[in-house]
Amino acid sequence: MGIKYLHTMVRVKDLDASVAFYKLLGLVERRRTDSEKGRFTLVFLCPPDQNDGTADVELTWNWDGDDGLPSDSRHFGHLAYSVPDLYDLCETLQAAGVTINRPPRDGHMAFVRSPDNISIELLQQGDALAPREPWASMANVGHW
Repeated sequence: MGIKYLHTMVRVKDLDASVAFYKLLGLVERRRTDSEKGRFTLVFLCPPDQNDGTADVELTWNWDGDDGLPSDSRHFGHLAYSVPDLYDLCETLQAAGVTINRPPRDGHMAFVRSPDNISIELLQQGDALAPREPWASMANVGHW
């Protein structure tokens, strides 16, 4: 067997806020491990129909804090998910207080940031949706 994708790990500062954010995206918690000895918690989340461990994001939370965590996490890049309705998800995220950094003006792609500043790319499944307001005229916010 050759190389196989396992998961993407991101360190988080606030586990509850991060889990809530990824659940807003539509992910579900697949597995959680608390290590008393190592003083950390791992939470694996995935799309509901990919709960076989092939599309996990692993959130790593160090109980004693992580002062070494970069403030911008730009060395990471981004996580990408395809979604059934990009506009509906962006509306849900925005209503929950998430900033849409790159709005889905083209009905195809948007970018948001997690509570830990991780870039999340959201791509419309299938063909792009027809442009519509308020997204079509919305400006970028920050960077992604």
